[in-house]
This record gives sequence, structure tokens and C-alpha cells, in this order.
Amino acid sequence: MCLILLALHAVPKRPWLLLGNRDEYHGRPSAPAAHWGDAPDVVGGRDMEAGGSWLAVARDGRFAAVTNVRAGPPRRGMRSRGALVADFVRGGDAADDYAQRIARISGEFGPFNLIVGDRDGAWGASTLSETAWRFADGVHVLSNGPPSPRWPKAQHLDDVFAAALRAGADDSALLDLLGDTSQPDEAALPDTGVGVELEKFLAPVFIRGNEYGTRASTLAYASDEGAVVLCERRFGPRGFAEGETRVIA
Repeated sequence: MCLILLALHAVPKRPWLLLGNRDEYHGRPSAPAAHWGDAPDVVGGRDMEAGGSWLAVARDGRFAAVTNVRAGPPRRGMRSRGALVADFVRGGDAADDYAQRIARISGEFGPFNLIVGDRDGAWGASTLSETAWRFADGVHVLSNGPPSPRWPKAQHLDDVFAAALRAGADDSALLDLLGDTSQPDEAALPDTGVGVELEKFLAPVFIRGNEYGTRASTLAYASDEGAVVLCERRFGPRGFAEGETRVIA
């Protein structure tokens, strides 16, 4: 994932809700969101190269999502960032214990921002922070930079999400928010050492590219009635739609 919105007790009848875009090379093999063969209670997309996931949920209400962090030249870790998501949703660790353990071993992974949680709350861990932290009730958005200050795409998604909630948006309309290709002002762009043109290419909520871009847009949430739902829209080069899936964990 490269952009994640987490709403905790901020959406009526939904204790938690996630919205996120996965930006990745189009050539990297991936499986659409579905129940996992090796963990039937888990639903999410699957990275077929390393075996992990960018966003996944479990029937018991556990959820996890990860972004990479863009700061200087790309760096691979000894372990895949996708394992951070897969290990949590398949396991039984409490969210706070898991996040704090990952904070201690964050150097084993490439740079990341991680969200893990369940019906009782959510925690974050990052290679940009020495300690894990608990998310307060409300709306939080992480991108490829530090949690604060927010990058323009993160602030924009927060703003349009708030407007959508006021308008009573349904699931489809919330997913539509992730298709926003508007460009922020160039002066507001972060400087991550990749040059202005690449910063501009990567700046929108939804990235359209031939080789790299938004591969999946995902909405996931728990309901007060106990259901855990995940909706995924998939895209190919230049942002052409390739399919949509709705799964109940």
C-alpha cells in the first residue's frame, strides 16, 4: 500500500474502516482479494512474489495494512514488508504487543508504515519511529512519508473522506475517493530525493502509469453486527479497470 486511511469509531455502525491504494509495478505478480488457502479466515490480496499482503482482514475483526516509505534510494530488507500484514492477520498476538515487537525489529524490513488492529483499537509502527503508538478514535491517514506532517495526498484523502461521510456516501462512493487523480500544488510536494517530475507523478491519490501505478483500491470494515467486509477494485497499466471483488470474511 502507498496510501491508507483508518477511521476508528468515526463511521456510524463501523467500529473500524480502512481505505487504501496499493501502488506497485504492474509486472509484479499478485492475486486478487479472496479467502486465503493457507488461512481460510483471512481475506485480502496476495503478493505472489514474496507471499505477503498489503492489506488483509480476518473473520475475528483483525486487520492490517502497510505502506512503503520513500526516503532516498529504495532499500530492501531481509524480510518482505508484506509479511508484517500476513503474520498479524493469521496470528493471535494482541495489536499492541505485535506493533511494539515490530518496532523493535523494524530494521529487518525495508522502510514501512504499518497499521494493525482489531475491534478494540489499532496501533502503528514504522521505521521512522523508534516506538509503536496507539491510534486515537478518529481519522488517520498514512502515505509514504512520516505520519506528520501529512503529505498533500494524505491530507486530500482526509478532506474528501470527511465530505463523503457528511453526504452519507455508500461503499461504492467511498471507493471512488481512491480514484482521484488531481495534482497538488508543486510547492506543497515533499522532497524525497527522486526529483520534481517523479514527485509530481507520485503525488495524486491514484497513480496512472505504464509500468508503475495504482494496482488496487480497497475498502474494508467491520460492522456492529459482526461482519467483516472487504471490497477491492483492481487496475492495470494506465489505470484501466481489471475487476472488482466484494468478500465477507
